[in-house]
Amino acid sequence: MSIQSNCLLPPSLVSFSKRGFSVRSFGTGTHVKLPGPAPDKPNVYDFKTTYDQMYNDLLRKDKELYTQNGILHMLDRNKRIKPRPERFQNCKDVFDLILTCEERVYDQVVEDLNSREQETCQPVHVINVDIQDNHEEATLGAFLICELCQCIQHTEDMENEIDELLQEFEEKSGRTFLHTVCFY
Repeated sequence: MSIQSNCLLPPSLVSFSKRGFSVRSFGTGTHVKLPGPAPDKPNVYDFKTTYDQMYNDLLRKDKELYTQNGILHMLDRNKRIKPRPERFQNCKDVFDLILTCEERVYDQVVEDLNSREQETCQPVHVINVDIQDNHEEATLGAFLICELCQCIQHTEDMENEIDELLQEFEEKSGRTFLHTVCFY
């Protein structure tokens, strides 16, 4: 199963590949935004900026702040996975499942997929579960998403079982899941 994830990747989500999933991470905005010294002052980078460049920039700006909030750790981990962030709208690869962790991102992904010319009519399930953008929530969310993916992987008929599975996860987690099917 190939999974595309549009969310902050905590260490537990990166371990998806160790569980047999093919995982890629994307942004959907026009720029990469990382938390800054204040909520209204994010650090904004172009998608061409490497993780190494972002890391060094934040190290220079305020090593203590970006170490404490986990951003330097996240960038260090990310640069070992790939050189720079990728923008979903620029990717033409095909996925079975796309997971988002913010409704705004879910809407952008669905809008982009629906605007593409359908070529193969292969379905892609797009699922959103809102996860707050902090390390603790991202870690808990990653475990929930990993469990969801494992359950989906073990279904005999994903197309007919996914709605019931998502309902079970909503009841279990107390979170609301959004789900739609788009086609390539």
